[in-house]
Amino acid sequence: MELIIKNISTHPFDASEVPSILDKEGVEWNTIDCHNWSENYPYKPQAKFRIANSENNILIQYDIDENSIRATELSDNGHVWEDSCCEFFIAPMNDGVYYNIECNCIGTLLIGVGKGRENRKLASKDILDQVKRWSSLEHKEIPLQKGRFHWQLALMIPISTFFKHQMGNILNLSMKCNIYKCGDKLCEPHFLSWSPITSTTPDFHRLEDFAKCIIKPNRIS
Repeated sequence: MELIIKNISTHPFDASEVPSILDKEGVEWNTIDCHNWSENYPYKPQAKFRIANSENNILIQYDIDENSIRATELSDNGHVWEDSCCEFFIAPMNDGVYYNIECNCIGTLLIGVGKGRENRKLASKDILDQVKRWSSLEHKEIPLQKGRFHWQLALMIPISTFFKHQMGNILNLSMKCNIYKCGDKLCEPHFLSWSPITSTTPDFHRLEDFAKCIIKPNRIS
């Protein structure tokens, strides 16, 4: 698989502008629908994302329909994966180091970096605060609930987020990534991915299963 990231000319000042800008720029949706462990986790919510680059900021929007919801983590770098959560894992360089950028449905963020699941370094508050976030839900606790829930989330991720690398222009980089939807403590736990995962049990920390990620330059007329 290969993810084409459109390079756009319009730059948002706030994450709340991301959905309308991606509409205007015609950025297409991708589905998060690889049901890697369907036998043990049969529930499959409807999940999609779209992604673009603007002035060295990665813009990503998620759109989710699911049958339960949970948002109990209100502080950054907490256990957001246990809530209704979307995740963007990216390896910006060919050095084995990747970042996990995880956000629950109300905009609480976790960012880690390392070469594997263990001993990951968490981002500082200064780094976390540079990632602008918007959610269609209010940033307040949502206890576990059953029902039909639809929510959206948008992030503006500057290249300063990749704090373990000295980076200039991501237009010239050969990157790898994967995108996930999960909810470890929802009524029906699930672990979906955009690019297939080859492990026998849920594991998002598999660099070998990341797909190629390319930023498409603006067309010069």
